[in-house]
Amino acid sequence: MKKSNKQDKRQAENLLPWLIPIVLIIVWQVAVDAKWIDATYVPSPLAVLEQGVTLWQAGTLQQNMGISLYRATMGLLIGGAVGFVLGVANGLSHISHALFNSTIQMVRNIPHLALIPLIIIWFGIGEPAKVTLVAIGVMFPIYINTLHGIQSIDPKLIEMGQSYRLTKWQMFTKVIFPGAMPTILMGLRYALGVMWTTLIVSETISASSGIGYMETNAQQFLDMPTIFLAIIIYAILGKVSDWIAALLESILLDWQASKGGR
Repeated sequence: MKKSNKQDKRQAENLLPWLIPIVLIIVWQVAVDAKWIDATYVPSPLAVLEQGVTLWQAGTLQQNMGISLYRATMGLLIGGAVGFVLGVANGLSHISHALFNSTIQMVRNIPHLALIPLIIIWFGIGEPAKVTLVAIGVMFPIYINTLHGIQSIDPKLIEMGQSYRLTKWQMFTKVIFPGAMPTILMGLRYALGVMWTTLIVSETISASSGIGYMETNAQQFLDMPTIFLAIIIYAILGKVSDWIAALLESILLDWQASKGGR
């Protein structure tokens, strides 16, 4: 009986996050059907769904989604790699920290979206411009959290590693990196949000493909179902990204949960 109650409770907890979105969609549909809301400006969820099916059957939707995912992924990989390397270098080396950190912090305070005119001039309006902008956006959250995670390592753990005469590589892989992992993953989760925000802006300003372009193009024709569809897709992609980040945390930080359970 207790096991059954625990399973029921777990199922209820899994369904709880979807409660508010489902209720909002139902209220939205009812409001449009009852003409409390003008469907010309706020189409019903069913109308948005029908438009999504139509664009999917035409091949337009998956093509634009694929292009947006490519831009976001490449920007995340490039910017994340640069931010991680800089964070590790400045966290481990006092000389590197003194040389680079102050400059990085100054550049970080410049809103990266303000760089759009320069990036368009330098790279044009093709793929390199959009990937570069996303990379710049995600680099700083990864850098800050990697640096903070390494600097926050318990000195007693460092002393213990030294007492065991670990090499520098062993010290990094067995003590420093695992200890900094929670903070690094926190930076990754924040970077994922910045990634989608940056991509949305870049695709609505200068693009001929992607979800943002699809939304901007629909705006010119007052195609409200497509506009709402693009917004919902961004929301879903953001949720999926957050779910992936949470999954990585559960996998990579499993040792902490095991340690805490002992």
